[in-house]
Amino acid sequence: MLEGIMNSPYLGMMLVSMAFGLLGAWVSNRLKSKFKKYSMMPLSSGYTGAQVAEKMLGDYNIHDVTIQSVPGKLTDHYNPANKTVNLSPEVYQGRSIAAAAVAAHECGHAVQHATDYAWLGMRSKLVPVVSIAANYLQYVMMASIFLLATAFGESLLLLAVVLQGAVMVFSLVTLPVEFDASHRAMQYLDASGLAGRRGEEYEGAKDALKWAGMTYFVAALASVAQFLYLLLLLMRRR
Repeated sequence: MLEGIMNSPYLGMMLVSMAFGLLGAWVSNRLKSKFKKYSMMPLSSGYTGAQVAEKMLGDYNIHDVTIQSVPGKLTDHYNPANKTVNLSPEVYQGRSIAAAAVAAHECGHAVQHATDYAWLGMRSKLVPVVSIAANYLQYVMMASIFLLATAFGESLLLLAVVLQGAVMVFSLVTLPVEFDASHRAMQYLDASGLAGRRGEEYEGAKDALKWAGMTYFVAALASVAQFLYLLLLLMRRR
């Protein structure tokens, strides 16, 4: 069966994409389910996500980061370029366990930035490269597969391997950045008393962030699988 797939590179790429697409969809649905569950569980302190973020940044003596609301659902992120913690309305205004967990996680990135966390710096430097790679990868990959029997097709396949390699490296570097931010978030929620250890709030926040981290883990697995498939295809051509 493997021989048949390798002799049909388009089919192989379709199978790899479908497999990880299904896994990614399942993890995404679990994340949404967890977020919905913990969004309905109020935080005993009564803090909103914005207030949790403000308190965490203040306690870490970070005063040059702006907290703002951005449209959308699960659109929360930290932007190191302009030092902003961007929270979705549900997190910014929410007074739930989920809101506290997400807000603290994004502030974890701000703490990474303030303390020159190496993995965050590396990821930030890779952003321009991976943006170009991601924009052209699909077109180069498809062209290389259709022209694989030609010398030009082999060159395109080599380029596809390089571009996918850049995406893979970015995905792998993202893992320690995201896991560390969640670790910092949980440490703070515990130390500040906003979500006490062994309590329902702490465990709920931990569970929510675990599934958020799983989305990055699956994305990294998918990028590694696609890279290895393309590399194997290239090696078989040579």
